Amino acid sequence: MELKLNARQQQVLGATVRHYIATAKPVGSEALVEGFNPRVSPATIRNAMSFLEKMGLLYQPHTSAGRVPSDFGYRVFVDQLVTPSEPIARQLDQLLSDRLNVDDWGFEAVLRGAAQILATVSGYIALITMPQATSLHLRHLQLVQVDAGRAMLIVVLDSYETLSTLINLPQWQDEPLDSDLIERELQVLSNFLNTHLRGKSFTEINTLDWSDLGREFERYAELLRTSMFELNRRSQVPISTQILISGVAEVLRRQPEFSELQQVQTIMQLLESEQDQLWSLIFESADTDHMGRRVTVRIGSENPLEPMRSCALVSATYHRGNVPVGSVGMLGPTRMMYEDAIALVEATTDYLSEAISQTP
Repeated sequence: MELKLNARQQQVLGATVRHYIATAKPVGSEALVEGFNPRVSPATIRNAMSFLEKMGLLYQPHTSAGRVPSDFGYRVFVDQLVTPSEPIARQLDQLLSDRLNVDDWGFEAVLRGAAQILATVSGYIALITMPQATSLHLRHLQLVQVDAGRAMLIVVLDSYETLSTLINLPQWQDEPLDSDLIERELQVLSNFLNTHLRGKSFTEINTLDWSDLGREFERYAELLRTSMFELNRRSQVPISTQILISGVAEVLRRQPEFSELQQVQTIMQLLESEQDQLWSLIFESADTDHMGRRVTVRIGSENPLEPMRSCALVSATYHRGNVPVGSVGMLGPTRMMYEDAIALVEATTDYLSEAISQTP
């Protein structure tokens, strides 16, 4: 359930997060007073901060210290209070257009240049995946019931490679599963998938309108969408050169969160030796969220990879036409300038989508 904050609580949360982002030091109520117009008392701010702490959005690293945003606090901040910065997006777009030339350069050179510019402007680590060289197409899809509560989704590609995944069948209003009814529904769903996806690029599953399933099958929509995405991810075989990385030295120099040797070592190992895990994470295609953004923002503990649990990852895909072919990611501390990061990633994907459409 989404946490609803009143105007004062939102104001205090936003001020606390922004102050901490700027200073990297726990925030006390006195430090926030100057930023409020009209002025409010430290007691009013303390009451709001106490509420936010009780809700898990802020915490005290030490008893006598001020407050620090939690991962949940950053999440509410990003979801409810962040508006991507248009000025920095325009600045980046101008730099990309002025410094890169897709007509004279190869697209890989454009990607490398874009990664360097993105890292320089943001101060974070820029991660850009190479576009997928091959485009797998779907030949046949079938849903087969394996027992009372599970089915297998089988996909045959145009290369005749077969992929499959088990899915747990949804129950409807706690009614017992009827095997014959499930069998009929799975056949209808198989026909739907074949009609809409046969012969298409495997990555085009992201453009499928699952609402066409109709109300009687809507409980399958999210399950099928995630299952198809998982098969799409598994069909890709990333190699180490598929991620272009820039800005590591700069972020280690500028961000105090990366001053501990052990943390630096785990992040460097991830970037250098475990790119297959990182690739599958940043290539996930983000649906447009309720704020109209095309990015995925993973904060701290939301990241599935252990070395990234103290980091934030902002990512989005760039497209050739309607097909996602690569991705742009930005990795930094959870104490990230999210207004800038979201805007910069969106601007980069827009530029790369336009650039790749000009290549043969």
